[in-house]
Amino acid sequence: MVKIKKKIIGNQSYYYLEHSTRENKEVKKYELYLGKKIPKDIDRIKNDFIYSIYKSKWFEKFDKIKQNYQKERRMIPASILSKNIEDFTIKFTYDTNRIEGSKLTLRETAMLLQEGVTPKKPLSDVKEAENHKKVFYTMLSHKKDLSLQILLYWHKLLFEDTKPDIAGKIRNYQVAIAGSRFMPPSPAEVEVLLREFFKWYNSNKRKMHPVELAALVHIKLVSIHPFGDGNGRISRLAMNFILNRYGFPMLNIEYKNRNSYYSALERAQTKKNDLIFLNWFFKKYLKENHKYLEYSKRIAIS
Repeated sequence: MVKIKKKIIGNQSYYYLEHSTRENKEVKKYELYLGKKIPKDIDRIKNDFIYSIYKSKWFEKFDKIKQNYQKERRMIPASILSKNIEDFTIKFTYDTNRIEGSKLTLRETAMLLQEGVTPKKPLSDVKEAENHKKVFYTMLSHKKDLSLQILLYWHKLLFEDTKPDIAGKIRNYQVAIAGSRFMPPSPAEVEVLLREFFKWYNSNKRKMHPVELAALVHIKLVSIHPFGDGNGRISRLAMNFILNRYGFPMLNIEYKNRNSYYSALERAQTKKNDLIFLNWFFKKYLKENHKYLEYSKRIAIS
């Protein structure tokens, strides 16, 4: 959390921004001098200050993760790599659907997607698991960039067997998110916000770090909430599309750890501050891929 600190030297007051963070089990403090008065644009300065800290703290580690992840991929036989992708697909499909209310267990999802064994669960959950696998592999093979057309196509594939009335269609009605204080935009705003989103995306995709871009694509898309259902699933697919496109490990947000995910999303949305979600995402991404920071040591030992 960023705090404004006042230091008095003689008869003069001086203002600073201060932010503390824990790094390697130690507390590190960052400071930014503001001047003798608090600037009028203090909120912008706070955000820029936090962003500069994030950039120095996270991005070098993420690049190391990518480097070692790619090094490992080059060493893995093609058949094993294909099996690893299949395993990730099953876990990702289970968790992303379970977050949205699916009743399938991880084992049932695996049996369904690997062996075609249909569980005695709601047919809609079964079809959406099968279709999510199709969409995921479609996403992996997509060579062009992210666009509204591809999001609509993914959404259509995901829901054409269970909710054909909304599949691949932008909503023109109001929706709400159960259990959340965040109210999605009105239907009149959706198309405008989507145009602004893709304008932002095309302006920033070559400037931002890919992990940051993936996180922001997720939070911005899910906050626009362009569909009647499936906004979280499509946003998480778009997130992994970015990570995979730029050669980074993809991320599975697990159902069992959903509460911190929900909290980060809601706080970022209600406070209109994407940095809240970025902070959660960066910590999560580093935790899930920490093994790649120790990759050289693991190879030396083996």
